[in-house]
Amino acid sequence: MPESYLKKATQVLEIESAVIKDLTSRIDGTFQQAVETIYHIDGKVIVTGMGKSGLVGRKLAATLSSTGTPSFFLHPTEAAHGDLGGISDGDLLIMISKSGETSELIDLVPSLRKLHIPTIGMIGNTESRLAKKCDIVLNIEVKFEACPLGIVPTASTIATSAMGDALAIALLDKRDFDKKDFADLHPGGSLGRRLLTTVEDLMHTDEEIPLASIGQPMKEVLITMTGKGLGVVGILDNGSDLCGVITDGDLRRGLESGNDFLESSPEEIMTTNPKWIKKSTLAIDALNIMEKHAITSLFVFNETNQGEPVGIIHIHDILRYGIMS
Repeated sequence: MPESYLKKATQVLEIESAVIKDLTSRIDGTFQQAVETIYHIDGKVIVTGMGKSGLVGRKLAATLSSTGTPSFFLHPTEAAHGDLGGISDGDLLIMISKSGETSELIDLVPSLRKLHIPTIGMIGNTESRLAKKCDIVLNIEVKFEACPLGIVPTASTIATSAMGDALAIALLDKRDFDKKDFADLHPGGSLGRRLLTTVEDLMHTDEEIPLASIGQPMKEVLITMTGKGLGVVGILDNGSDLCGVITDGDLRRGLESGNDFLESSPEEIMTTNPKWIKKSTLAIDALNIMEKHAITSLFVFNETNQGEPVGIIHIHDILRYGIMS
């Protein structure tokens, strides 16, 4: 009956939740020793494991690397056939095994001893042969699997993954690793783009900036606006400082007024004290300003000079770059 398998699915989640809760008691002095040992190594963290443990190990290596602890996964069989050459002085090995009797891992230990490589075991049996050979052992034992057969790695893989996450995040905290650091390691992701991309990276410069001057005929101002294609033109005073802007909305309102719009002067039409931004500002912050004030562009200034603009950024420039994806 469908009800039976739905009940079993619920039990799986309950068992795995209980397993993770049980792990909290193992965040102890041994866990602290593991964190301190990894923090003080000069080299990389190499993670190894067979089968499902290996799959969890790959994830742990990726998590460590993305949070400030250089790491990679090493398959134990490949290690025994030459890939031990990837381990260098100053590295550390994390060995993952539910049983602690995984022969492929145990067979690596003599070679690791010769290389003076410290070892941390994430092991489900602290009395096992592998546990006795590791320098530090993190206990990932579970009382039973979530599988009704009691043999499919379920709760044990959850426990291993959760302990690995705890280790990685503890190291992240100890390193004072912040969002900016994370973005530096993820330049291709949306978070990286949000935290690294500045207005200067996306702004239009030089001849692309739509600018006109006080006293210039409105016909010429209109030509400049339409020619640059940004829906706005900045108006410079006699000293070449930005003193106002005219948007396509201003033009529409001027035409709708029924007055002889083209006979007006720019200062009659423009909006004074326009919104602006520094070129070092994050693009995501520029987007927030535009959304807050219901505008589509910002003129850009150098850090110390708020006179003549050095660029302009349009909302479409930010959205096209994928800042919000």
